[in-house]
Amino acid sequence: MSDSRTFVIGDIHGALRAIQQLMEKIDPRPQDKLIFLGDYVDGWSESAQVITFLLELDEKHSCVFIKGNHDVLCEAWLNNSLQDKTWLFNGGSSTITSYQGLTPQEKEKHLAFFNRMRNYYVDDQNRLFIHAGFTSMHGPDKEQYESVYSKDRTLWEMALTMDKRIKKDSKLFPKRLLLFNEIYIGHTPTLNYDIAVPMQACNVWNLDTGAAYYGKLSAMNIDTKVILQSEDVPSFYPGEKAR
Repeated sequence: MSDSRTFVIGDIHGALRAIQQLMEKIDPRPQDKLIFLGDYVDGWSESAQVITFLLELDEKHSCVFIKGNHDVLCEAWLNNSLQDKTWLFNGGSSTITSYQGLTPQEKEKHLAFFNRMRNYYVDDQNRLFIHAGFTSMHGPDKEQYESVYSKDRTLWEMALTMDKRIKKDSKLFPKRLLLFNEIYIGHTPTLNYDIAVPMQACNVWNLDTGAAYYGKLSAMNIDTKVILQSEDVPSFYPGEKAR
């Protein structure tokens, strides 16, 4: 039996010191897989440095990088210097500042990294990894609008509000949830529900535990469901204001 492990990691939002601490706790082995659910930038002051760290991590380990909605906006800025006002207000300004010390060559390397991020990933056990969700009854590969992958919240809200008495074999059980054995998302902080650890609703796991705000950065071994977390992210950045 393989001793490889698979870890899924929630939204980082520029918190380099939190992801460094979390990787120390995971202590990934060469045969392990690391799946990141997106939103690497926008929030704390080290967004560009987070991307550099992930690029270095990708050289040593088997990694999957999902693209989040904040990554979409950062990619657009790196590509043509567009500065969306809403993005600037929601963490984009700190991301731009973090890039001030990088060379044009480093920025090009980062842009290539954003370009190759995935909208979603399905593993060999039919587990879906996606930043936000999907709306098509036929699965994410049939989604009409690409922006849904990084922005949709209806899948999570549907899973949260499902009556626990409704079983999977019922005609009332949502067909979207039946398409995969498990679904892993980020995007919606569990802090919204006064919960500081990853949440499960039906077969959906939410790994965004509010690292962009006053929460922790979380990872989960998806086979054992063991959760690892950083310290509260603001403790790494005294004097900085959360998103």
